[in-house]
Formats: sequence, structure tokens, C-alpha cells
Amino acid sequence: MKYTKFEKATIIGARALQLAYGAPPLIEVPKEIYDPLELAEKEFEEDVIPIAVVRNQKK
Repeated sequence: MKYTKFEKATIIGARALQLAYGAPPLIEVPKEIYDPLELAEKEFEEDVIPIAVVRNQKK
């Protein structure tokens, strides 16, 4: 699925918030990553974030 820049920002932001509050990472965390936002971006790139985007269909 192709995401808009707004959908991508929302998904990464929501996942970074989850990680900041102690959610377990869905990938193995590289040693150089400490920031939840960077980890969320890495998870997004690997397509492992379990957040769905629901779009309204045109009539």
C-alpha cells in the first residue's frame, strides 16, 4: 500500500509514542538507535508496524 506523507507521519508518530511508553520493539534494535522516533522509522521501513490505514471510498 502506498501511503501519503500525512499517513506516514501519523503511523510513525503513533508508533514512536507507543515505544516511548514502553511497548516492545517489533524488530531487533541496532546498538546505535536510542530514539523511539528513529526506531519507529526503521520499523516502518521494514513494514512491521501493525497499524492499519482505512480510507473512505469515493461514491
